[in-house]
Amino acid sequence: MDDETRYEAVSSRDARFDGEFFFAVVTTGIYCRPSCPAVTPKRVNVRFFPSAAAAQAAGFRACRRCRPDAVPGSAEWNVRADLVGRAMRFIGDGVVDREGVAGLAQRLGYSARQVQRQLTAELGAGPVALARARRAHTARVLLQTTALPVTELAFAAGFASIRQFNDTMREIYAGTPSELRAAAVGGRGGGTTARPRPRPAPGGGPAGGGIPLRLAYRGPYAAAEIFDFLAERAVPGVEEVRGGPGPRTYRRTLRLTYGSGIAEVEEPPTGPRGRPRPPAGRVCPAARGGDGGWLECRLLLTDLRDLSTAVQRLRRLFDLDADPYAVAERLGADPLLGPLVAERPGLRSPGAADPEEMAVRIVLGGPPERAAELVRAYGKPLDAADGGLTHLFPAPAELTGADVPEPVRALCTALADGTVLLDAGADRIAAERALAALPGVGPRTAAYIRMRALGDPDVGGPDRGEPADGERGPDPDGADGPEGAWRPWGAYALHHLWRAGLLPPGELPAPTTAALAG
Repeated sequence: MDDETRYEAVSSRDARFDGEFFFAVVTTGIYCRPSCPAVTPKRVNVRFFPSAAAAQAAGFRACRRCRPDAVPGSAEWNVRADLVGRAMRFIGDGVVDREGVAGLAQRLGYSARQVQRQLTAELGAGPVALARARRAHTARVLLQTTALPVTELAFAAGFASIRQFNDTMREIYAGTPSELRAAAVGGRGGGTTARPRPRPAPGGGPAGGGIPLRLAYRGPYAAAEIFDFLAERAVPGVEEVRGGPGPRTYRRTLRLTYGSGIAEVEEPPTGPRGRPRPPAGRVCPAARGGDGGWLECRLLLTDLRDLSTAVQRLRRLFDLDADPYAVAERLGADPLLGPLVAERPGLRSPGAADPEEMAVRIVLGGPPERAAELVRAYGKPLDAADGGLTHLFPAPAELTGADVPEPVRALCTALADGTVLLDAGADRIAAERALAALPGVGPRTAAYIRMRALGDPDVGGPDRGEPADGERGPDPDGADGPEGAWRPWGAYALHHLWRAGLLPPGELPAPTTAALAG
């Protein structure tokens, strides 16, 4: 895409490109998302940036009207398996905040200089600037949704000092933290009225009412299908789905870096054509100029430093950074899939809130109650049960010596000693090969783990990086199409086939398929 095409997207306020690029106006000093509702600036005054961090580094402030820092992430980082794609997934998971650039480089297997050079070349900003943009967004959310003292809030967002926090907020948002909080209370934040800010519970426990958030997505979103998918696989004690179809709430416990948490995500109401729509009186900025919206979420955390990591994990679970337009364009041209894509626009490929948990559940197999027995026997109980949520799913190290099937024990040992890595930026090809080599796992189960636990949309297509033995199943009904017509969206193709009954739910095409749980 060249700059003239980008300017056409800005002129038409095309929300399909929110998060794919940003534009800045030199006469005002602000940067925006493509769908910003403000008057379109003259072309001569517009500059384009591949990331919010690049716009900030160039001295531009975030638009208070369209909130460009709150757009869905680029779907490109879900697809790409190169250094930049893996680095972006690691940065989103908070690795730079916790381990610094050196830790990021070590995880990637490159020097810090190489990482800096490649990120700057593609995104206009290095890992420090990208992580800074992430911290600033987290701080703004906390300012506008909690009553935390500013000092606590700054460190919870990942800032090293109060001075750094104040300087960053002024630079990016053109206001002090107090002014940003006052604007939220006065209902001036982005055209919507801020909800009441819950007060944190004493003793470091989760906030009394949790932190309310809106998890934005682009394009149509098949919410009913993804809530059905999660409800059918919910593990009692760790997950639950409340309510009937329509107003359901998905709830689960989270094991996080600094503590634990409970997440609640609401199924959005549907419009006349069955698509999610924002509540009456509210217009999601992502919806201007096209489909889009958000999922209402509430997080109760024992340590607020885990906020941004928890948000990223939920985004992966609900596949909120997907590009349904690109998926529909690719799969819609397939004779088999075209009618299915038209019937269910915005069908997503759910990921995992905890990749290691998901891998254990898949290898364990069976109905959710089988995993629930594992949770009751080895999971860490919550200090106080919350509805049907009673435990954290056991970590792999807690299962290496447990009375579990041998394939599960082998997997947990490999996860605990680092033989298999399933973190956010893991090398997906290497992970799949290592998984397939474990006793009792095999290539098809490894591929399914790659799809769910690592959120890889490119599962099922040819030449995508198969396990070492190169085994691939046949292409049923031309599934992969000539020259890989489904790539890189094979995971979405599988979900369409499952929903249509052309493949049994949870099964992958293979000479001898085996049911996959999780």
